[in-house]
Amino acid sequence: MMRTRPLKVALLGCGVVGSEVARIMTTHADDLTARIGAPIELAGIAVRRPDRVREGVPAELITTDATALVKRGDIDVVVEVIGGIEPARTLITTAFEHGASVVSANKALLAEDGAALHAAAEKQNADLYYEAAVAGAIPLVRPLRESLAGDKVNRVLGIVNGTTNFILDRMDSSGAGYSEALDEATALGYAEADPTADVEGFDAAAKAAILAGIAFHTRVRLDDVHREGLTEVTSADIASAKRMGCTVKLLAICERAADGKSVTARVHPAMIPLSHPLASVREAYNAVFVEAEAAGQLMFYGPGAGGSPTA
Repeated sequence: MMRTRPLKVALLGCGVVGSEVARIMTTHADDLTARIGAPIELAGIAVRRPDRVREGVPAELITTDATALVKRGDIDVVVEVIGGIEPARTLITTAFEHGASVVSANKALLAEDGAALHAAAEKQNADLYYEAAVAGAIPLVRPLRESLAGDKVNRVLGIVNGTTNFILDRMDSSGAGYSEALDEATALGYAEADPTADVEGFDAAAKAAILAGIAFHTRVRLDDVHREGLTEVTSADIASAKRMGCTVKLLAICERAADGKSVTARVHPAMIPLSHPLASVREAYNAVFVEAEAAGQLMFYGPGAGGSPTA
């Protein structure tokens, strides 16, 4: 039986990702209602700049008081896409305290404080979901947490940053240098005006920490991840790899030690043979390769950087 009371959703942030969430909720309201078993209602959107034009976003839902929004008491789910550590952390814990579950795409916060957030959610009998924090739209977190819960994962490696994969793919396919490939990524909207988080590996390292924590059932923080970006990769490096039947990818590599007593997580450019499935991941796509004892080798693949596929 479908419940009649709407499922009320509060949205924190309305940039590229937040606007897409709002669009999906409004344009696919009937489909979402059928799937969820309840009407879904976008109850409020917290933003920093209320005067900014947001196509298709109801102006009456906009507020600058995010704290008041998550404290309302009638909110069922808070979707947090503002990023960063604060005020996101405080807003999420406040949402739990006022009866809401949280969906977050905040990889930096989850890598830094994921264990504490899970504990806060459990204390309030709330849920914390963060599938969108790693590998874009690829359904990866839930399979690792649930489908492989009874298996022993030994290794997770993958391409988890679409911007850097686009840059390296352009360098490989056209012979372009790093700066030229970055300029193209920026022009196409794959790279931010300040691409440091992507090209220096910070984004991928945060995702590696989350993946390692889930795969190996242990706490892994961002500071535990060895990180190297791709700014030092040259067209000569790419050409050399090609001569050896390889390509260069920025990989997140999470491994369980042979004795099973420790885990490592690192991010760095690596040469991989063209025969490896990850070698064929092109442009801004992501892919994660999982090696488990019972399930064997699994690969998850899909869009990485950017908003909707048609954006």
